[in-house]
Amino acid sequence: MLIARWQIDARFGHRQQVIDRLQYWADEIAPKAGLTHGRILTGSVGALEATVIHEWEIADLGALGSAWDRLATIDAHAVWGKELEAVVVSGTARWEIFRVQ
Repeated sequence: MLIARWQIDARFGHRQQVIDRLQYWADEIAPKAGLTHGRILTGSVGALEATVIHEWEIADLGALGSAWDRLATIDAHAVWGKELEAVVVSGTARWEIFRVQ
């Protein structure tokens, strides 16, 4: 099993909006791509308060690739991404993949 972690920084004063939009994505869009076990983390002690992380449990890299392929076909995902852009710091998005031991 792997954890796919997507990290992004919210613009100043917009962290709750980022969290709300990620929760919407988790509820409405992620299941259509086959992503069902996720959680949202926010910066607290020793991390930037602006940092918001969305983690997803996946079986393997093939499952993640398939989810990404399906996302590319979901119109609501493209709309969501454009809406999210207004409340995040450009250039801060990144993916990390962790192996669960």
